[in-house]
Amino acid sequence: MTTTLTIQQAAAATGLSIHTLRYYERIGLIDAIPRHHNSHRMYRMEDMVWIDFLLRLRATGMNIQAMLRYAELRRMGTRLESVSERKVMLEQHMHALEAEILAIQETVTILRNKVTLYSSMESELKTRQL
Repeated sequence: MTTTLTIQQAAAATGLSIHTLRYYERIGLIDAIPRHHNSHRMYRMEDMVWIDFLLRLRATGMNIQAMLRYAELRRMGTRLESVSERKVMLEQHMHALEAEILAIQETVTILRNKVTLYSSMESELKTRQL
């Protein structure tokens, strides 16, 4: 038996609003969601996995146009050009993220050194006051 989620349940599970889920479907970021006999959307596990992936791309700064292109390529299936372009897109995004992580790590090191300096200065000033 396949478990499905209503749009309310999918929204709660993803942290997206119902409006955003409908918008993503309307613009083609999410494939058409199957509907129950009462016309309510029924999100399947594979839909939820895809939405989770989209949220990860969005959280790491991929813009909506790139995400739409990726979704378009995904719909093309396992054709060589689709797979190759998706791979390149993800490699480029991954390299940009790695560069950002490195820059953040360098900044953390600088901040850590400043905090150490100020701790030392603070201790010295407290000693002088005694």
